[in-house]
Amino acid sequence: MCGICGTAGFADTELLNRMVRLMAHRGPDDRGVFVTSDRMFGLGNCRLSIIDLSSAGHMPMRNEDETVWITYNGEIYNFHSIRTELQKLGHSFRSQADTEVLIHGYEEWGVRLLERLNGMFGLALVDLRKKPARLLLARDRFGIKPVYYTLAGDRLVYASEIKAILLAPGIARDVDLNALHRYLAFLWVPGPETLFKGIYKLPPGHYLEWSQREYSLHCYWNLRFPPASANGKRAERDLSVELLEILRRAVKRHLISDVPVGVFLSGGLDSSTILALAAELTNEPVKSYTIAYRPEDGFLEQSDADRVFARLAARRLGANHHEIEVNPDIVDLLPKVVWHLDEPVADPAAISTYLICREGRPEVKVLLSGQGADEVFAGYRLHWTHRLASILERIPRPLRQAFARFPLGAMPGISRWLPGVRPGLILAVHRYWDKLLAGVDIDPEHRYIFYRSYYTDDQEFAMYTPQLRQALPGALAGDRHLAYFRDVPDANFLDRMLYVDVKTFLTELNLTYCDKLSSAASVEVRVPFLDSEVVDFMSRMPPQMKLHGLKSKYIFRRAVEGVVPPEIVQRRKAAFGAPIRSWLRRDLHAMVDDLLSERTLRQRGYFEPAVVRSMVEQDRRGEGDHTMRLWALLTLELWHKTFIDSARGSLEAAPCSASVF
Repeated sequence: MCGICGTAGFADTELLNRMVRLMAHRGPDDRGVFVTSDRMFGLGNCRLSIIDLSSAGHMPMRNEDETVWITYNGEIYNFHSIRTELQKLGHSFRSQADTEVLIHGYEEWGVRLLERLNGMFGLALVDLRKKPARLLLARDRFGIKPVYYTLAGDRLVYASEIKAILLAPGIARDVDLNALHRYLAFLWVPGPETLFKGIYKLPPGHYLEWSQREYSLHCYWNLRFPPASANGKRAERDLSVELLEILRRAVKRHLISDVPVGVFLSGGLDSSTILALAAELTNEPVKSYTIAYRPEDGFLEQSDADRVFARLAARRLGANHHEIEVNPDIVDLLPKVVWHLDEPVADPAAISTYLICREGRPEVKVLLSGQGADEVFAGYRLHWTHRLASILERIPRPLRQAFARFPLGAMPGISRWLPGVRPGLILAVHRYWDKLLAGVDIDPEHRYIFYRSYYTDDQEFAMYTPQLRQALPGALAGDRHLAYFRDVPDANFLDRMLYVDVKTFLTELNLTYCDKLSSAASVEVRVPFLDSEVVDFMSRMPPQMKLHGLKSKYIFRRAVEGVVPPEIVQRRKAAFGAPIRSWLRRDLHAMVDDLLSERTLRQRGYFEPAVVRSMVEQDRRGEGDHTMRLWALLTLELWHKTFIDSARGSLEAAPCSASVF
């Protein structure tokens, strides 16, 4: 893992050094910059040394005659085989780093190299052999590693983190109001836009070419679902056996490292599978890490389940297990998390990710994560919820509504006569059932968006000030999702949902917060379930092997039977989060009243104070569950104060606590 940055159309050594220093948490082991002699291109890098820890891995790295230069962030898991192929073609190597494989691979195949790579990366490569010279900016298939860019006139500025781009002269810090509308609906901003107007995410599976002050964007890979599956007539047993072997190979590739590697362990199916396969492939007990909050901070349906199942998995699989119980000073921590995220991402899992990486950092530099499994194997509740809604829509609406009244009305009182059931679980079940029924009569594509959203467009507009409503005529939060559905019109609807999951929820939420908050702790997170071989195999898998009736991850569960403890194979999915309900009502009570006060909201000019205050009061009285909405508004205001209101130079200072706000 590293941080990359650079410029095209101009080069300023002092600026590059400032950009690199600002991202030093991404790569504390080494740093460097390079500027071409004509000062048309500049490259910067801060390095977290994972493979080839020697100075031979220093970046920016060059070829032998100094005509090709690269700055790179990521890991290429098939670099050994590519290196061997290049050596047979006559290329020689000075290091053991995968970075050098990229340089020689580009010399041999040009941009076709990108199609060969199995890994995660954000890279910038300057080719001085071309006349005129050109810059190649590229991102991996799924966007595991971030790349942001902006154009200031005919100049290009790019980096792994937006805050580094903001250091460049002439970069405005304005809010993209359409992106704001989407953020409120989903708690994150769908790409390629960011919440900063004019700053963009390089789309996954794409590369950008810049030459002679002009640029073009190209797609080199996309997820596809063949209409006639090659696996369509194969026996279930054969498919599960082959999948297990593919998973073994993927985990083996992701274990390649010259530094210690550990595993995130939630006690769920995904992380336990990675632990089980890693244990098979290593000679020493695998280090595993589980985060736990204090029992009194129990939240939603998880309670202590993660802790219990993680202990079970670690004991059965012989792991060197670390259970980390935390009680963070959230008032101090939340502004720091917002600073590291660059954009507001209102998912509490970001905080848990940072805490577990921070606590594990003294022992490991690399952690394997189960992220991506839900998108590859169809594991989200939304997938079977859609199927359940399709069944319910066959029931006449009056009968359906009558049936709904009893459970919806009874749920708030359940906690009084079932004292062992946590209030958060009751609220979650109530919210789920209510939303399930509300989405039954919506067409499938809009139903998907409705189930992924925290507001409808109308609900958002009801919260906006007249000025904001006027600035967003006809805004649709789900327009990006609808466009992605149109990319795969002929696929089975489950596969279409998975496609949209990959393009939106996976890339813009899960992979984003995972990269930013693991980088904040100088830890590299790898995601074996997004290995190219795994994804390619599962894209050909018949949909009924992914979601079998209402059984999620069907073929995956079959594949790991006998490898993962049976209690975990059958365990239902639990969210990975944090006790934000407790935090909002206790630790962050004063911050909420300050940052979401009438005075603050009127100064900001986005939201009607009375509407926001009503949500706060309803949530505190237990009359409504607005936890995620309030978390999103709080995160947004902290982001605004950090990146929009603050002076340019303050971005280079350590993030402050909320006491300054």
